[in-house]
Amino acid sequence: MISAYRYEEDKENLMARLKRIEGQVKGIMRMVEDGRYCPDILQQVAATSGALDEVALILLRSHVTGCVKDAIEQHQGDQPIEDLMQVIRKVIRR
Repeated sequence: MISAYRYEEDKENLMARLKRIEGQVKGIMRMVEDGRYCPDILQQVAATSGALDEVALILLRSHVTGCVKDAIEQHQGDQPIEDLMQVIRKVIRR
């Protein structure tokens, strides 16, 4: 199967990262369930958030070097850049 998305090249890496994040989230759930010390839980939340940020950066890079670059090369106007800016706003908004 040929993918239209460049992240396909990073799919194995992305899936491995997401599985680790899934494990981190399950660990946080266990910590809450066990009544662990708040700063310990927050440290794990911060680590998980950082891991998700890395996934977002990989996907953003793929989008810029693939979809956005192709759209610009095909002279599709400013819309691809506007779409990219909207995605970036969503990613950095907390």
